[in-house]
Amino acid sequence: MLQSVIPAVDPSCLPSGGGVSFTHSCHGLLELLPTVGDGRSGQGRDRPVAVVLALAAAATVAGSKSYTAMAGWVTDVPAQVMRSLYLRVGARPPVGLPSRSTIWRVCTDSDADVLDAVIAEWTTTQASPAPGVEMQPRLDGKTVRGAVDADGDQLHLLSALAGPAPPGAAAVVVAQAPTDGAKGSEPATARALLGTLDLRGVTVTADALHTVKATGALICSRGGQFVLPVKENRQALFDAINALPWAATPIAHHRTDTGHGRTTRLTIRVLPAPPGLPFPHVRQGWLIERYVTHSNGKQTAAAQLGIASHTPDQAGPADLATFNRSQWAIESLHWIRDTYYREDHSRVRTRSGPRVLASLRNLAINALRLAGRTDITEATRWANRNMTRPFTILGLTR
Repeated sequence: MLQSVIPAVDPSCLPSGGGVSFTHSCHGLLELLPTVGDGRSGQGRDRPVAVVLALAAAATVAGSKSYTAMAGWVTDVPAQVMRSLYLRVGARPPVGLPSRSTIWRVCTDSDADVLDAVIAEWTTTQASPAPGVEMQPRLDGKTVRGAVDADGDQLHLLSALAGPAPPGAAAVVVAQAPTDGAKGSEPATARALLGTLDLRGVTVTADALHTVKATGALICSRGGQFVLPVKENRQALFDAINALPWAATPIAHHRTDTGHGRTTRLTIRVLPAPPGLPFPHVRQGWLIERYVTHSNGKQTAAAQLGIASHTPDQAGPADLATFNRSQWAIESLHWIRDTYYREDHSRVRTRSGPRVLASLRNLAINALRLAGRTDITEATRWANRNMTRPFTILGLTR
């Protein structure tokens, strides 16, 4: 199982002054959320951050896309559910409900690093794979285009999605981190993010931006493997793989998929890695070709070169093709956040707000997928038809 690496502390699950730490028994979302600070003084605070974030998370599961929508949804939360949330975090239920300004203040001032660690801890605990099933991490970045700061910079977030190979509906976000102001810093952010995960016995995939020697070395040093595409941005490596005798190499595996108005035929050829490659730990090179026939008769073709750290006994041609195909799952995550939650159209930009809302969307998608729901649009409608259902999905009810 892919797990976040977070040291244990005291049994209360509360922060002990600096850093993010949880006990092994502290896996419930409402037990984890008190570790998230939002900068408010503890004196006179009648609406704990854990309760406000729990309500915001449940509202997101129900389809809320803004602070105003969250506040409106919260007004219909059953009184017994609201009371239970407060009592379980050791607070007396106050008169009235959290307002839009309270939700806004908590989301914009919350510690986003800690919130992402909380979501990772909760998700990896829930997403226990079946015995013998590998949870494959997949890396990719996404710019939140509407979140422009005072300097004109857009928020760019790198996510690690983990799911079974071959791809399955339970692929979930297990880590997220902001890049340092630009997409070009993604590889360094990826290495920091991978350093928080237990990579033993898993295979990491990513796009060509992350085909970096330091990243490959880190993955293997932590007991993992990699399957990475190679493009001209790594010219020497690309030239070496491209020079292999692909035309004389027979197709080792092929498959045909039909759906979404097109038929796709995929083939893969695999060769041993040549000596002297300018990249560590490479044992195999591969060439994948895709031939797509669209419903209107149009045909397209594309080819992709790549490398793998596995020996042929560890991963054969069919395995390498599956790992490569699994990388598409993270693109599905970005599509959901863009199209359903309309993340790129959001004008939320104050302090931690854009990242916190992105994290809550990841949490909602994770929870719905872990509940066995693959169509997030329909799953959100299903969750919203019963006011207690979002809390049940998130494990916030007893």
